[in-house]
Amino acid sequence: MPALLVSPKIASEYADAIAAAWPGIELVVLPEDPAERLPPEALERIDFAYFSGDIYSVYSRSFFAAAQGAPNLRWLHTFNAGVDNPVFQRFLDRGVRLSTSSGSTAQPIAQSVIGGMLLLARPFLHWLDAQRRRAWEPVGGEATPPDLAGQRMTVVGLGAIGSEVARLARAFGLEVVGVRRSPRREGDPVDVVVPPSQLADLAARTDWLVLACPLTPETRGLISRDVLRALKPGAFVLNVARGEVADEAALIEALRDGHLGGAYLDVFATEPLPPESPLWDLPNVIISPHNSAAAQGNERRATEGYFLPNLRRMARGEPLVNAVSVAGAGNAEGRRQ
Repeated sequence: MPALLVSPKIASEYADAIAAAWPGIELVVLPEDPAERLPPEALERIDFAYFSGDIYSVYSRSFFAAAQGAPNLRWLHTFNAGVDNPVFQRFLDRGVRLSTSSGSTAQPIAQSVIGGMLLLARPFLHWLDAQRRRAWEPVGGEATPPDLAGQRMTVVGLGAIGSEVARLARAFGLEVVGVRRSPRREGDPVDVVVPPSQLADLAARTDWLVLACPLTPETRGLISRDVLRALKPGAFVLNVARGEVADEAALIEALRDGHLGGAYLDVFATEPLPPESPLWDLPNVIISPHNSAAAQGNERRATEGYFLPNLRRMARGEPLVNAVSVAGAGNAEGRRQ
């Protein structure tokens, strides 16, 4: 029987579910002490490994030491969606099958995007500043914000996250355009789908530019200075993809000189965002520390919605959901949470 590498928490909470998915499978459990390492004989038994969310915060070093030292590892499933970290490419290079939980954090990330949109669309930043100063300063006159309904949102990337953002945005009355290489499919929660080659032309009619695409050679630098300058004056950028998808220097410039109305940014070219970055001090920028996915239900969604079903598929010899191609780990949706 094969053996599966898991964390102590997964072994404790999901032993029965794992046994139901693959009767007789052996569990190789990481030591409770993250500083301890599994012995060579345990590493040799490992066929599969589950990189769960609790491992990310506590056991990452010991997990990857074990997984990389397991000579017979055949499959690695990860709780996160974005696998552009080079460590995942190394598994692919040695022939290990890789699958992700892309979609498990779509709801909380999309809610963070919509929250950022509302903070920027409504006068919350002004109201919060006035509250801190104990000042009674109603918004009116030329400062009165326009209605959201009827504005246009352009969503770059229509995976689970981008599609959920689009669905929620349409509920607020926005017109939503999706940017994707493949044409519109039935059920896509957008009004129209255009290829990335039309992004610069589309920018001039965009009020809200949402980045929810994976980081690949094609999307790196996709939101160039030219695209940012082509955006409608006063437009907003909401980035939950990867910092490298946008030209950060050009983004800062457009925010500073007022061409852009503001931004909600969860990802950056360098993370953690350096203290000297001008983004910290820009009054029209909302920053979250690559944390937009934070939600208590993520681990359950990843394990029960993606890992366990894939374990059953592996047992039956069926194709895996969210399998990552050998061509590059960047093919998965661009999130690491």
